[in-house]
Amino acid sequence: QVQLVESGGGLVQAGGSLRLSCAASGRTFSRYDMGWFRQAPGKEREFVASISWTGSSRFYSTYYADSVKGRFTISRDNTKNTMYLQMDSLKPEDTAVYSCAANQYPLGTRTKIGAEYDYWGQGTQVTVSS
Repeated sequence: QVQLVESGGGLVQAGGSLRLSCAASGRTFSRYDMGWFRQAPGKEREFVASISWTGSSRFYSTYYADSVKGRFTISRDNTKNTMYLQMDSLKPEDTAVYSCAANQYPLGTRTKIGAEYDYWGQGTQVTVSS
């Protein structure tokens, strides 16, 4: 069983920045594929970014939704069992509940698909005002 806890959400003005964190339990965190998804009111959950284990703890593949590419950066610190999402140049349309997800087995490009993940956090609200 993997437990995920997000933090770092809040209210920010357009153009501002936030950094989300996702703390995970488990001894093999470095091998987890992980992702960020978001859901705005009245909309379906959508993929934001993911980081996939390549077989080496030093190298991971990262993927981004087109809507956040160049503005958001996903990263991880395996010494802290934590994944991050640095969000810069935020826009009002980025407003949503952001959730992190984890899978204990490599997914590759399937890290973009929410249904592929076994574990989810409770979510953290991000609100961007115009």
